Amino acid sequence: MGAQTLEQKVDQLHYLLCDIQKNFTPAVFANSLGAEDMVLTDLIAQHYPGIGMFTLDTGRLPQETYDLMQKVKERYGVAIYAYFPDASAVEDYVIQHGPNGFYDSVALRKRCCFLRKVEPLKRALTGKKAWITGMRREQSTTREELELSAYDSDHGLQKFNPLCDWSEKEVWSYIRQNNVPYNALHDRFYPSIGCAPCTRAVTPGEDIRSGRWWWENPESKECGLHTRKTET
Repeated sequence: MGAQTLEQKVDQLHYLLCDIQKNFTPAVFANSLGAEDMVLTDLIAQHYPGIGMFTLDTGRLPQETYDLMQKVKERYGVAIYAYFPDASAVEDYVIQHGPNGFYDSVALRKRCCFLRKVEPLKRALTGKKAWITGMRREQSTTREELELSAYDSDHGLQKFNPLCDWSEKEVWSYIRQNNVPYNALHDRFYPSIGCAPCTRAVTPGEDIRSGRWWWENPESKECGLHTRKTET
């Protein structure tokens, strides 16, 4: 059997999203507003109103990400619900370690990610039957075994990764063909975008995740959102 065309993959995506909306309500899409997530945003906002969308506003996102959030609201007429970190916990972290303490060790960086991302995610997923991400297998070594669907025992619900077998080329082909809005940083060689102080541009040929937490080894480059048994 030959490789699937983009049109075939989009058809499969529609089938999966329709099934999620029908059989896993309430379901939510965790939207980080990266290129992959904009493919899902385009489809969910237009065709699957039963699937909610939220983002994790860490308080340190690039301005370009906020600009894109505004464009989504204007283009599709839908709001992306934002979950924020607990203010007192962030205040304590900054008092103890400084505003940029996450550069000092992997442990402090992961603690910052926990406060700003993992804990808000737990709140966002409370009471839901399924959540959707835009992760792809070829993004990093930590995602090579990514499954299309798997039970998330940490949060007690089903987790779907509809674009897990998509290539970067396919993602951008969809965006171009459908005139989907995307983060302006992508045009400045930022293939993977997170918090502003933990994201930088990469050079052509570098791994697409090399601009995230560039001072760490590839094996530790996850924020804790998609790893099992996260901190409690």
